[in-house]
Formats: sequence, C-alpha cells, structure tokens
Amino acid sequence: MHWNLPNILTIFRLAAAPLIVVLYLTLPRPVSDWAVLGLFTFAALTDYIDGYLARRWDQTSNFGKMMDPIADKAMTILALLLLTLMMSGLGIKIGGRYYDQSLLILIPAAAIMFREVGVSGLREFLGARASGLPVTTLAKWKTAAQMVAVMVLFSQGLFEHYYGVLAFGFTPEMAQDILQGREEDLLGLGWKYNGFIYSQAIGTGLLWLAGLLTLVTGFDYFRKALPYLKEDAK
Repeated sequence: MHWNLPNILTIFRLAAAPLIVVLYLTLPRPVSDWAVLGLFTFAALTDYIDGYLARRWDQTSNFGKMMDPIADKAMTILALLLLTLMMSGLGIKIGGRYYDQSLLILIPAAAIMFREVGVSGLREFLGARASGLPVTTLAKWKTAAQMVAVMVLFSQGLFEHYYGVLAFGFTPEMAQDILQGREEDLLGLGWKYNGFIYSQAIGTGLLWLAGLLTLVTGFDYFRKALPYLKEDAK
C-alpha cells in the first residue's frame, strides 16, 4: 500500500462510517447532530476528492480500487441504518395523512442496501472480468442523490433540537398557542415548522429517487453481467 493522499482519504472515509453511529449514540445533543452531519458531509466530499486526486496525480493503486467501494458501501449502509433509527416515531404528512417517517426511509434504504450487496457479490464473482462493468453516469447520479438525501435528513435533528419540533410536526410552543388561541404567535413559528417539513419532504423524496435509480442501475449491471454468468463463459 502507498500512503498517498487519495488512499488516506479512502481510509478516513472507511473509519468515518462506524464513527458516525458512535458519535450519535454517545455525544449529547445538539453536538451529536452537528458531528454526524459534518462528518458525513466531509466524508461524502472525500468520495469525489480521492478519486479526482488519484487520477490527476496518477496515484491510482490496487489498494485504492479495492477499498474505495468498500468505504462507500460502509458509509451508505450505516448512514441509512442510523437514519431509520433517528426517524422512528417521527411523522411526515403526505396527502393529508401522517406516516411514521422511519417506514418511508426504510423502504428505499432496503432497496439501496439490497443493490449494494448484490452488485458487490456480482463483482466479486466476476473478479477481473468486472472491469467490463464500468460505473455508469446514471449510477453517479444515484450516488449524488443518495448522499444529498442523507445530508438533508441528518439536518432534521438540528431542526428538532433548536426548534423543538416533535413527532408529527408540532412544537411545544405551537401546541400551547393552539390551546390558548394565540394565532398571532403561532404564525410567527410557522417558518420553523415549514423548514422542518421542507427538510422532511426534500430528504425523503431524494432518498426515494436514489432508491429508484438504485434498482435501475442494479438491473443494468445484472443485465450486462449475464454473458459472464453462463455456464460455458470463460
């Protein structure tokens, strides 16, 4: 292994994956929310930076080629598991009805994790022949949507802490104003509520988009790999 900057960034991203969960579970709020959002955002940026530097400086290596997808998948899977835990009991309004947001996170998260495991197994089976399955532009868009979705959803913890947003979109102040009929005070809190709702809708929508792109790209990889999976293929 060569201790160059691209490989160091890859190792950092791999170490950051479990560290995000540890920080969220051990640090007090809102420090944990800031730490999780900041660490994931920086780690997501290194996913682009290390590849760019490796190509620009001609520092590509077998170690980097092996560890980069492992770090990416570890970051993705652990972040989605943590988001499902964080969103448990938190409501989101769709079509006039409230739903537990963890279920709306879990469905696309399950699709993404299924695809990541499936493609990893496919590439492992193909070995050197996996070079015939390059990363497509659509797959890159999937990764971008996925990363942004996770960052937006992690920001909900900050809305919840600073603005006191509870499950199903109410704050303690809102509930008190409703009970006491102080509509003018309730209007002043509206922007806080709307910011929380927008982060819910944008983050959840992007994650569903990433889940859809995940299934499309996963099917595309499998289709391209079919010739290698025949019994007489060499």
